[in-house]
Amino acid sequence: MRPVTTDEILTELLDGLALRGPFLTEAAARVVRRILDDESVTVHSQSRESFLAGLSFYEQRSDKGYSLVDCVSMTTMRRQGITEVLTNDRHFILEGFKVLLR
Repeated sequence: MRPVTTDEILTELLDGLALRGPFLTEAAARVVRRILDDESVTVHSQSRESFLAGLSFYEQRSDKGYSLVDCVSMTTMRRQGITEVLTNDRHFILEGFKVLLR
């Protein structure tokens, strides 16, 4: 199975380390560049369609506390038939995905 991610997830990674100092910021940027250059990894580009699909799902689940990035990820995964996710986020369990980090 090929690893799959989205531009939004890569953005979330960079944002999460942006205030942690230049060492981690630069390391995160290198990791993201390696992911983008790796032909064995599929990176779904951010688009108006993916944003709107995620936003609709976000609105439907307004009582759950899901982030927009999670909603975009979930709608992308469903569209691609992906059922396993490399996370420990319980929100994915609630939506029926198999969480690989526990």
